Amino acid sequence: MAEVKIQAESRTEFGKGAARRIRRDHKVPAVLYGHGTDPVHITLPGHDTMLALKTANALLLIEVEGSESLLALPKQVQRDPIKNTIEHVDLVIVKRGEKVQVEIQVHIEGDAVSETLVVVENQTILVEAEATHIPDGVTVSVEGLDAGAQIHASDLKLPAGTTLAIEPDTLIVNVTAAQTAAQADAEMAEAEAEAGIERDEPVAAEA
Repeated sequence: MAEVKIQAESRTEFGKGAARRIRRDHKVPAVLYGHGTDPVHITLPGHDTMLALKTANALLLIEVEGSESLLALPKQVQRDPIKNTIEHVDLVIVKRGEKVQVEIQVHIEGDAVSETLVVVENQTILVEAEATHIPDGVTVSVEGLDAGAQIHASDLKLPAGTTLAIEPDTLIVNVTAAQTAAQADAEMAEAEAEAGIERDEPVAAEA
């Protein structure tokens, strides 16, 4: 994964008022921590940060004037629930060659046999990888699988240097028989009956 260089500014103002002023300037308040260092409060450029964090587990090279450059991974990103703009970022410092645990995306490809339903039980998995070689995700093929087929974490083909950080028997994909219209209608009727809802019987047309 390529490093994304970001020019940051040191931050000496704290609190909600200071954070609002930073955001009004189209910047993002952030904190760098890890490796036994004291938290470093910084301000990031809003547009560059938004673009960088579109990539999961983006590896950032944070450059602060007067300080050494630091490699970091996003640990927590707070977003405005309405505007979806970035409000605050927690960054964890990493070192080249260091192993880190991160969540990566599970991508599904192919089609199971007809009249089946592919259920992705886990959209992401926890893996351990070198900080500068974190995979974008892992691809799982369901091509031609029959109902009853299952794919577990141990079945995944991870890139070299990446290992599982979850139990090998964790269920990732479950292929089941697709529900028929009659089964769906029966389930709906049962749910309505439990809720005390009575279905209107169809009225026969007069001859």
